[in-house]
Formats: sequence, structure tokens, C-alpha cells
Amino acid sequence: MSRAFVNEDNAAAQADQPVERQVSSQPNYVTPDGLSQLQDKVGELQAQHSAQSALGEQADPQRLADLQRDLRYYLQRLQSAQVVPPATSTHKVQIGSWVTYADEQGNERRVQLVGEDQAVAAQGLINWSSPLGRALLGAQLNDEVLWQRPAGDQLIEVIRIEAA
Repeated sequence: MSRAFVNEDNAAAQADQPVERQVSSQPNYVTPDGLSQLQDKVGELQAQHSAQSALGEQADPQRLADLQRDLRYYLQRLQSAQVVPPATSTHKVQIGSWVTYADEQGNERRVQLVGEDQAVAAQGLINWSSPLGRALLGAQLNDEVLWQRPAGDQLIEVIRIEAA
């Protein structure tokens, strides 16, 4: 058998493998809720993997590979999680704080700084290491901070800080 056939077989096998999920190089700070969500996600993926594996030869190999990849990712995230204590300050923004800020036009928005895996911008849950999160983290009540956005920098004012 020529070497070309072996390489094609290997290439076909590798094509079935899902692309690994990239793990952030940032510290994995999580709120207590974020830790609970990671634990729930691992449990859910383990249950799905067990159910798929129980199908034996009827199991979908691509689905199994996807579940194994996701399990590797979430288990790593769970192991590296650094739980931050609940935010208690109403004067200084911390991970877990709810922050209301106003932009230069007076538009107000309320967000919570959370860990990377917990972030859902549409729900106001902002990754602490995102540009907005970095601008707000450590800010104090009534501070004006510069939010460095891809669409252009914007000055925002912290008008309310709520403990978690």
C-alpha cells in the first residue's frame, strides 16, 4: 500500500474529529452562580455522553466526539475555576457587581460583571475581562471611565453599583 492511501485514511479520520474549544488565557474567575452553572453543564454533558454511549453501535460517532470535546472543555473550566466572593461593595465595582452606567447621551444600561462562561450580553451578563468589563472593574460610584470599544472609545459614568 502506498503512503498516500495511509495519509488519506488519517485525513478522513481527523475530519470527523471536532475542532477543540479554545480555552482562554485569562484567569477563570467565576461567581458562585457561574460555578453552579459549570457544574450543571458538566453533569448535563456527562448524562448525554452516557446516553449516546449506551446506544452501542447505534451511537452517532460525530455526536459522541462533540460531547467528548465539550466535556474536556467544561471539565478544564471547572478545574481552573477561581470562585470570587460575592460582591458586597456599593462603592467599588467588583466581579459579581451589578453596575448601572450612563453614556455621553445619557442612555443608561445595567450590567453584571461575571466570569467568561457565564457571560450573556443580551441578559446584561458581561465578561469581567471584556472591554466593558475592564473599563468598569475597580471603578467607583460616579467615576467616569473610558470604554475602549472596537467601534470607538466612549466615556461612561458609573451611576449605581449594587452588591450581588
